[in-house]
Amino acid sequence: MSSATSDNDVQLSPLRRRLGRFTGYWLALPGGLWLAIFFVIPMIYLLSLSLMTGDFIHGFTQTFHVATYWHTISLYHDQFIRSIVYALIVTLLTIALAYPMAYWIAMRGGRHKSTYLLIILLPFFVSFVIRTLQWQFILADNGFVFGTLKDLHLVGSDFHLLATPVAVICGLTYNYLPFMVLPLYVSIERLDPRLMEAANDLYASKFQALLRVVLPLTIPGIFAGVLMTFVPVASDFVNAQLLGGAKTTMIGNVIYTLYLTNNDYAAASALSFTLMGALLIGIFAYARALGTKDVMEAAAL
Repeated sequence: MSSATSDNDVQLSPLRRRLGRFTGYWLALPGGLWLAIFFVIPMIYLLSLSLMTGDFIHGFTQTFHVATYWHTISLYHDQFIRSIVYALIVTLLTIALAYPMAYWIAMRGGRHKSTYLLIILLPFFVSFVIRTLQWQFILADNGFVFGTLKDLHLVGSDFHLLATPVAVICGLTYNYLPFMVLPLYVSIERLDPRLMEAANDLYASKFQALLRVVLPLTIPGIFAGVLMTFVPVASDFVNAQLLGGAKTTMIGNVIYTLYLTNNDYAAASALSFTLMGALLIGIFAYARALGTKDVMEAAAL
């Protein structure tokens, strides 16, 4: 009986090996179907829509009109460049603000690390729009901040920040700061403290140890934080709509207006694909300059 069972196992083992090769694919199938239904198919439809001509009343016809891309870029290149510039500024500001916060929580937070992280994430329990609207009250000309400063004659009576690039950048930095803090915290928290001790034993100052030991080993966190911050900031439209003015319009505002107000679906789709293409090129260039191989090797440590 045992001999027959072992013979069956020997006969089934090649089949099991063949099935085992596809185990990973079967496990990835639900996620792959989800991405195909809710990402790939809409992207294909959006690409097709960007090449159509027509209008909302008479309908759109597929004519493969590639000139729509050049027309929209020529019309809205200022908003496009402004969005990229704002995204770069906000990303640099979030790195400068988030790195000390993440480093202190990871190295000095002790048993209160979870509490500090909860405080950083606490604003996410409030709607994104409401969090942006509160900056209108903070930056209002006669609000409790600038109104008080004007009463104390610390700023001029005509001083204002609303409807300026500074207001938009402040709102964007505030809203997307946690997206930079969290990956940096994870990257710093995984560091071996003995590396800092070894650097100190080699007569490195705290700044030198931070610059030559901690910073290179936290590149994966910086890489992830930049991706999680730069991409959504470049396509944001809420902050520019609520805190900005006519001279601070971003490309997200243009796409929103074209699609939902003007019903110009082809132009909105073309701008969306142009923005996505520019962001992908920027991300690949950033990864190439940073060294994707080094990033992945450091992330595996």
